[in-house]
Amino acid sequence: MKCPKCGNDDDKVLDSRSSKEGVVIRRRRECLKCGYRFTTHEEIDRDDLFVVKRDGRREVFQREKLEKSIRIACQKRPIPESKVQDLIGAVIASLEGEEVPSDRIGQFVMARLHELDEVAYIRFASVYRRFTDVNQFLSAITEMVKK
Repeated sequence: MKCPKCGNDDDKVLDSRSSKEGVVIRRRRECLKCGYRFTTHEEIDRDDLFVVKRDGRREVFQREKLEKSIRIACQKRPIPESKVQDLIGAVIASLEGEEVPSDRIGQFVMARLHELDEVAYIRFASVYRRFTDVNQFLSAITEMVKK
């Protein structure tokens, strides 16, 4: 790892901890040249995982796309960053096999968002379920209130 302060690539690991449901390892590092301390996160690459889209297309799983959609749903909501990261980690940890249908990912995210924040849930559901008018929003909100 290169030091973010001086660019030196010699460092030592001070502490390693598993976090986010065991999906990510957090490491505290110290640069051997300037003494600057910084944190890195390691996670398993899931290059072997494909997402099967609604139209049958297969696409390599991209953590960035999942993270972006969850962040958009949670934007300007009082949700701590740690909760967002935990949600992303839980989704990735739940993915099994070589191919995962996109609806399974979407349903899992919606279930977790429903527990976390109702507004974020509605935002995500509006895109996932492809709401086309206000009546669909109203019925989703009514359904959520009944639960």
